[in-house]
Amino acid sequence: MQDSDCAQSNRISPTAHATGYFWYAHGLSHPALATSQGRRLHYALRPLVMGVKLLGGLSLDATLLARHRGIDEKLEAAIQSGKIGQIIEIAAGLSPRAWRFAQRHGQGIQYLETDLPAMAATKQTCLRNASLLSGHHRVVELDALAAGGPQSLQAVAATLNPNIGTAIITEGLINYLSPDQVSRLWRNIVATLTAFPRGLYLTDLHFRSVRRSPVVKLFGNSLSRVVGSRMHVHFDNADHAMRIMLQHGFDEAQVERATRLAANHDIANNQSARHVHMLAARTHQTKD
Repeated sequence: MQDSDCAQSNRISPTAHATGYFWYAHGLSHPALATSQGRRLHYALRPLVMGVKLLGGLSLDATLLARHRGIDEKLEAAIQSGKIGQIIEIAAGLSPRAWRFAQRHGQGIQYLETDLPAMAATKQTCLRNASLLSGHHRVVELDALAAGGPQSLQAVAATLNPNIGTAIITEGLINYLSPDQVSRLWRNIVATLTAFPRGLYLTDLHFRSVRRSPVVKLFGNSLSRVVGSRMHVHFDNADHAMRIMLQHGFDEAQVERATRLAANHDIANNQSARHVHMLAARTHQTKD
């Protein structure tokens, strides 16, 4: 591969580098989104990842693949149904999803990748240097927790067509947010999506029962030290997750194990992948 020279490594999260390279290593990404720092982190974390796998049979690779593929499948189905034609991905980091969907659907969708200023600038540079941006695929700055202002979720969404169904995605994000922060995020998402005829929120999630495993706790604590942020698990089970979504203003919500999706058939029996669940929460101005 030819290293990307777009990364401002001292200004963006190490997890963005590491996951960006992970997607490339698994054939899901473009070389422009695989940084040299990402490669170093990817291989530096291998001993920890293999140790957790040997001690507790847990696979970080399967976990990441299950959530990424699961969101992809849910989003693709929503686009194919004709109900969703615009997508906002929050904290997109170096994820290749927007590039893949923009390549696949062309002018049929509008895809906004968003992140905090340093990461957004880095991502835009990566994509622009490789001529991967287009009129239907943009990168913009966003503070997803802001209640207002030009970088708020509602302000960013106001640049889209108000007559087209819109999806908002968070992948691997909510576990980094405290209960107060994630509640603010969900309120902002509901307020944003209700401006569109149909709204869809997609995210991956885990349940608190998973954290009871000593090996999971060890890995979670180690990962928290690497990223410099405490990890949070917000739900007890599927019913709890759906109830919380309804309390925040969504009209409906469903939770599904990621390994039940066709995209994850090859890891359907993997213990780690089976811990990953997909949440799809909806708002609608008109009933289906």
